[in-house]
Amino acid sequence: MGFRDLVLLFCSAWCVFYVGSSSAQLQSSQTQVLLQLKKHLEYPRQLEIWRDRWTDLCSISSGQVNVTCEYNFVTELSILGDKPTKGRDFDGFAIPYQTLSGSFSMDSFVATLARLTSLRVLSLVSLGMWGPLPDRIHRLYTIEHLDLSSNYLYGSIPPKICTMANLQTLRLGDNFFNGTIPSLFNSSSNLTVVSLKNNKLKGPFPPSILSVTTLTDIDVSINQISGSLQDFTDLSSLEQLDLRENRLESTLPAMPKGLISLFLSRNSFSGEIPKHYGQLNRLQKLDVSFNALTGTAPAELFSLPNISYLNLASNMLNGPLPNHLRCSNQLRFVDISYNRFVGDLPSSLSTKSENTIVKSDGNCLSRSVPHQRAVSYCTEPQVKKKSYRVGIFVGIIVGILVIIALTIVITCKRYFHWGVSEQHLLHKTVRDSYPVGFSSEFVTNARYLSEAAKLGREDLPTCRPYSLEEIKEATNNFQNSNFMGENIYGKLYRGKLESGIQVVIRSLPLSKKYSIRNFKLRLDLLAKLRHPHLVTLLGHCIDGVVGENNETNVFLIYEYVSNGTFQTYLSGDSSGKVFNWSERLAVLLNIAKAVHFLHTGMIPGFVKNRLKTNNILLHDNWMAKLSDYGLSIISEETDACGVQGESPNSWQMKMLQDDVYSFGFILLEALVGPTVSAKREANVLNVMASFNSQDGWKQIVDPVVQATCSKESLFVVISITNKCISQESWSRPSIEDVLWNLQYASQTQATADGDQRI
Repeated sequence: MGFRDLVLLFCSAWCVFYVGSSSAQLQSSQTQVLLQLKKHLEYPRQLEIWRDRWTDLCSISSGQVNVTCEYNFVTELSILGDKPTKGRDFDGFAIPYQTLSGSFSMDSFVATLARLTSLRVLSLVSLGMWGPLPDRIHRLYTIEHLDLSSNYLYGSIPPKICTMANLQTLRLGDNFFNGTIPSLFNSSSNLTVVSLKNNKLKGPFPPSILSVTTLTDIDVSINQISGSLQDFTDLSSLEQLDLRENRLESTLPAMPKGLISLFLSRNSFSGEIPKHYGQLNRLQKLDVSFNALTGTAPAELFSLPNISYLNLASNMLNGPLPNHLRCSNQLRFVDISYNRFVGDLPSSLSTKSENTIVKSDGNCLSRSVPHQRAVSYCTEPQVKKKSYRVGIFVGIIVGILVIIALTIVITCKRYFHWGVSEQHLLHKTVRDSYPVGFSSEFVTNARYLSEAAKLGREDLPTCRPYSLEEIKEATNNFQNSNFMGENIYGKLYRGKLESGIQVVIRSLPLSKKYSIRNFKLRLDLLAKLRHPHLVTLLGHCIDGVVGENNETNVFLIYEYVSNGTFQTYLSGDSSGKVFNWSERLAVLLNIAKAVHFLHTGMIPGFVKNRLKTNNILLHDNWMAKLSDYGLSIISEETDACGVQGESPNSWQMKMLQDDVYSFGFILLEALVGPTVSAKREANVLNVMASFNSQDGWKQIVDPVVQATCSKESLFVVISITNKCISQESWSRPSIEDVLWNLQYASQTQATADGDQRI
């Protein structure tokens, strides 16, 4: 081999080495994302090996952390924490030493994850993550294996998971998901493993799962699934099925021949064990204990070639077991206890064996078998006679109770109608007139708000009624020096409560169309709207008699927010301080969260929320809060309900999109300055044209924004702004989509700011 050949060989080897090593090197943006995830997870002990951005995160791993990289991108992220779920009394709030802190946001966390655009394996187990799983999880469209088990996730399972076409493994067990299982499945799915065990899922077992022929493992155990099961034989690849500890109540369904493990215990299955279960030759484990199964036990179950675990305990199986019963050589555990078997225990089960455990207590077997009941207990006539007597007895008791209950109800209605609670007046208030667009469901569905309202727990006192004397004292009898201004919703006064809390008091005229009951329910709904980014309603006062012709005013008492309006810090009218891009994004995120709460905290959502930059107030710590929200439910100011014949649902959707349209102008002012607010629609087309031209945005975007933003972050906000201010309401995004884009823009800007500091 000549010198030239040696040089070529060396160069080739070096190239192979360089390419191989560089394939594991991460782009700086990917490293930054991982470090941001570490921050989101509040710097867990397991991630101490991720020291800084110069650490090669692809080359270090431990038993609890693994990062795999290909071609400069993260393809696998696995983290095993030390915060497994403890107990089942989680109430939806952070728990010290068990969950991440109260400031953790699952929305922001998923928004950061979405920047790992090549991720195929994601396993985040026992990390104390809590909150609803955002629907935008489907934006991790490259994911093949997703495991978020053993955390504190609650709410509904996002239906859009079904759009993750590459998903093969879905593990969400040991969380607190509730509601029904959505239709996550279709025949084109590639899912092989679905584990939703140990949650609080309700409703029927989804029939759509039976169309996913690729499934090998289904685990929905320890939930509250009810109803009946259908035929599983089409799932030809199914090997493991675990539905134990639910509320299923059908007969046992047919199963595919390839099944290896079947767990159906602690349900309410009835009928006989299907004969074809004795032909499932691959079956190794069968547990149908603690049900209401009847009939005889198929002898073939005991002799299946691979059966090792057979549990038939605590049913109503009866009759004698065959004397010639043959047991498989693999059988190591048999439990037939607490049934109604009679006769002798077959020799294949009675023969003592060190390798096999047999439990047979609580039957009516021969005297040679210990711990048995009297034979009469297991005879069918006695069972029928007993159940017949019990049925008659229960029927008599129930009948007596029903008669007593009806008597009490009728008596109370006739003599004690004054004692009915406000909550029970809801159905009557349906007859009261409502503002245009607010259907009876709006008021009667107040219960939907009780859970959502927990999100807004603050140190401020709860909302309560105030007397007119207290209002006058707080405002020095509405002294002119306390007058703050006036708009369509009435006059504003600054005040101070007896407790020393500074407040703002709004006085607005009350519609004569309300009854007192109706109006109090509306005030109650408004009082429940508590969120960190809403100006908190602390109390109310009604001056006059509701529903009569004389003038009636209502006073609403709000917390005082001291740092001025968002508009002030966009225009430079605040002693020279003007918000940079990061500060503007923080405000936009706060208000998007508030609007999202208003739209989703109740069904249907609060709309017409006066979304303008001068209604965005800033707290001492610069946190943004929205004012003038939800007042359309009690004010005179109403709009037409759309075209004649339009359904309430379509009107509601239209109004939600109108809020998004208004929010689009807030975004626009954050981009170009507050002068756009005066021009509004007249200038929108010109602004959008400038945004869409190659360099036109440079002529219109606020210089402060241009000097402090990253282009990627800016263009995300420009894009979502264009969509929000679209003239066609149907083409506008939901507030959830707006929120996701703002989170993404904020994360991108944070990355850019971090790079500049380094």
